[in-house]
Amino acid sequence: MTSGVSVDSGVQASPHDAPARVSKFRDGLILLSLTFAALLVHGYHLGAEDAEIYLPGIEKLLRPDLFPFNAQFFQSHAHLTLFPNLIALSVRISHLPLDLVAFLWQLLSMFLLLFASWELAGKYFQDWKARWAGVAFLAALFTLPVAGTALYILDQYINPRNLTAFTGILAIAAVLEKKYAQAGLCLLFAAAIHPLMPAFVALYATLLVWMRRRRVKTISLASILPLSFFFQPTSPAYHQVAASHTYHYFLQWQWYEILGALAPLGVLWWFGRIARSRQMGNVDLTCRAFILFEAICIVAGVILSVSPRFETLARIQPMRSLHLLYVVMILLAGGFAGEYLLKNHVWRWVVLFLPLCASMFYAQRQLFPASAHIEWPGATPRNPWVQAFRWVRDNTPVDAVFALDPNYMRTPGEDNNGFRAIAQRSMLADAVKDSGAVTMFPPLAEEWLHQVQAESGWNRFRPEDFARLQTTYGVTWVILLQPGVASMECPYENHVVMVCRLK
Repeated sequence: MTSGVSVDSGVQASPHDAPARVSKFRDGLILLSLTFAALLVHGYHLGAEDAEIYLPGIEKLLRPDLFPFNAQFFQSHAHLTLFPNLIALSVRISHLPLDLVAFLWQLLSMFLLLFASWELAGKYFQDWKARWAGVAFLAALFTLPVAGTALYILDQYINPRNLTAFTGILAIAAVLEKKYAQAGLCLLFAAAIHPLMPAFVALYATLLVWMRRRRVKTISLASILPLSFFFQPTSPAYHQVAASHTYHYFLQWQWYEILGALAPLGVLWWFGRIARSRQMGNVDLTCRAFILFEAICIVAGVILSVSPRFETLARIQPMRSLHLLYVVMILLAGGFAGEYLLKNHVWRWVVLFLPLCASMFYAQRQLFPASAHIEWPGATPRNPWVQAFRWVRDNTPVDAVFALDPNYMRTPGEDNNGFRAIAQRSMLADAVKDSGAVTMFPPLAEEWLHQVQAESGWNRFRPEDFARLQTTYGVTWVILLQPGVASMECPYENHVVMVCRLK
């Protein structure tokens, strides 16, 4: 017996599906536009700053014969993350050059952070103007320094922090919707790429749930990360390098950096009051949880700053929790501005964003004055140091060992470009980025100190000093500032530096 109702085996499209697809396509185009706008404002620099730590790990996976000397200064990081494996696999699958693949991953990480922010903004604001204002405000401030943490919202080069920044925002959005499994998957992915930063997200997410339910136990970072990593034997050499990294120690920050940590608590309290008066429950909950979250981390930061006994535990860098707080605070600030100030007035959007973007662009030009603002893949470098590093990559043996001024990255005009990352050659330890690796991995401290001390007084070195480095460490090449040292064989030079072979 059959019923009078016919059953269609096909799935009928809802009349609302087409407009929804159009809306999603439009949103995707806007996010892509904001991604490229952010690139134009903040720039791109493949081998700058912390890329000196992360890029060589990728390069060695692609060419195992690279870096036969001193690879421990970057591989200590590389062994704790799947980041270099992911990028190297992308190169192998795509058959594209590493510099192009890294650039595409940078664009993807920017897009993903904006997409995640758009999703989270939708949990806070119903008005599309507020959502887009929040996302645009964040895009304009990607290179805003996060108090005294030595972090930006998003760096100008691909690294594990950039690639996982979006996961923390998506995890918060998932927790607000009580999709805890989805939040857990975000954190698992992030932990595989960057073991430290997702721990802060996990702590915040737990507080968020606890404040909603009032019965879930809180967790500490120590329960997420292995204690043995932080309680390792130290030495005078480690103490020397740890003391030079003041951003690990909250009480050693400058007054304006401390203000950058404390002021957000007042801002979030104010946002919470606005939210309660307008019955914006998710905003209110987010702000209250962040105030408690950051108060816990500030207390931890103070405790870890008061005694040298805690200097290895200080590697947890509790104040880096501010990164997550800054992202959400900026998103909320932009959202409130869009809803109550900017509204539909185009001129107000222009008055806010044009000077803001111009200021951020200007700040980046001051950071990288001798380099192109966007160092496009395959383009000829403008920076003379990078030109020399590229010559080294293309014209010296793979097993060459270089020595440079240990503070070369701080030289005016060098623009914080990493030798290993760009030249793909071994070098003696430097005093800038290698020291950062030492703070995280104390067993490296003694060897790092010996090498840096061997290079002490670099600007006064004579041929006999270079010969000593050759005998002790096998150095075969050096990079010197003009006019160099007489009688040395230097097959490459430009108006700033010389690349010289030791006999």
